Amino acid sequence: MFWTVNLALLSGLGEAMKLFCLTLLFSLPLGLLIAFGCMSKLKPVSGLFNLLVWIIRGTPLMLQLIIIYYGPGLWLDNNIWGNERMLACVVAFVINYACYFAVIYRGGIEGVPVGQYEAGEGLGMTKTQIFFKVTLLQMVKRIVPPMSNEIITLVKDTSLARIIAITELIKAGEKFMKTDGLVWPLFYTGAFYLLL
Repeated sequence: MFWTVNLALLSGLGEAMKLFCLTLLFSLPLGLLIAFGCMSKLKPVSGLFNLLVWIIRGTPLMLQLIIIYYGPGLWLDNNIWGNERMLACVVAFVINYACYFAVIYRGGIEGVPVGQYEAGEGLGMTKTQIFFKVTLLQMVKRIVPPMSNEIITLVKDTSLARIIAITELIKAGEKFMKTDGLVWPLFYTGAFYLLL
């Protein structure tokens, strides 16, 4: 039974890691774009992006997941996701985490003293050069602690994929409780999360 549980949990871990990796792959660059949108000098653009970030950060990821997966089917009378539950889940996670990363990026960029920009201009650097050679380097050291916290949270949030019937790690462990009356596989999932 131990090997059966391990195989099931490893399968669930694979789904969780797929969601984790795809979310990071797409949300990190999207978060930077959203941060630029939030800092735009055009008020309608910055207002729209700030509203998006406010809504996404102010509502639970579980609710966003339900709306993104079930919403199109209810509103458009057409389930655009078909059997691609993981795709819907990745879209929900990417949007959510991109908004959180955008706030972290924005704080890192705005935390760089103005004198650094002025020094770059004084040296004849273009805005692009200033961003990549001055701002970005200083921003990275400022955003590492909050970014690592979000990444740890993402590992645990992958368990929310079960809301739309994706058999991730916890759902894989829970099946043994429902079918065989075994509780230990559910607790065993905690070891997997701790290792991650």
